[in-house]
Amino acid sequence: MRVKICGITNLQDAYDAVNAGADALGFVFYKNSPRYIEPLKAKEIIEKLPPFVQAVGLFVNENENFINEVCKDSKIQLAQIIDDYELINFDLLKTKYIKVIRVQNKKDLQNLNNEFYLVDAFVESFGGEGKRLALEWFESLDCSKFILAGGLTSNNLKELNGFGFYGVDVSSGVESNIKGKKDRQKIVDFVKEANEIK
Repeated sequence: MRVKICGITNLQDAYDAVNAGADALGFVFYKNSPRYIEPLKAKEIIEKLPPFVQAVGLFVNENENFINEVCKDSKIQLAQIIDDYELINFDLLKTKYIKVIRVQNKKDLQNLNNEFYLVDAFVESFGGEGKRLALEWFESLDCSKFILAGGLTSNNLKELNGFGFYGVDVSSGVESNIKGKKDRQKIVDFVKEANEIK
């Protein structure tokens, strides 16, 4: 089970996530988020990451030029893209990407292309609110290319056993009382539980 810790805003949280065994770190380039980080500040953190840890940039309804520029400036390796209005020409992106599906009902998960998706609960503020998806929506679906986000904590990861998700993505579920600041022990507990999922 791959684990991404999203909403990284400082070097210490990045190190804590890496030391706990996270596979990827997420950096939010959506200015209305309390977890927003400037591209050049993200770059300072990303340049200090050890090998084999992927840096992922979250983009919300931005155009191709903006995404390409930020990925270049910050050294982001994967763009995680919310494109609610289907305006992006993905062929113009210069960085590898993954699309985000903001799910409101089971129909949103059906008839998808055979590619990887990050699947999150629909919230007006574009994530980080701890809202969970109904797991019954995934029953009878092939979840091997789904990365599940939304309302996950170390206390409820066991519920994912048997679904076969490719990975999990967490932000608010490993935070301290301050949005954008992680809790080291919560990260450790989360990664440990995720690694035990079958």
